[in-house]
Amino acid sequence: MKVNVEIDCTPEEARAFLGLPDVSKANDIYVDNISKAMKGVSNPEQLAEYAQALAPMGQVGLKMFQNFVEGGLRAGLGGSSGSKKKD
Repeated sequence: MKVNVEIDCTPEEARAFLGLPDVSKANDIYVDNISKAMKGVSNPEQLAEYAQALAPMGQVGLKMFQNFVEGGLRAGLGGSSGSKKKD
């Protein structure tokens, strides 16, 4: 059996439904700071320097963030924080 459910809502409504926090203010501050920092970039070396300063942990930081988001999603959907084993 295949069931398709279509939900028409705004990102804010979806975030509230899943119980996720509103991080729009923090995002605005982050984007503003990145924009200010990028105004001085005039060559690729400077861009690489800024990228390293913003993401010092590289792939590890990205994986940690992904795990954080997935954990929040599981919690919002009422699932467990551990992985489930499939038979």
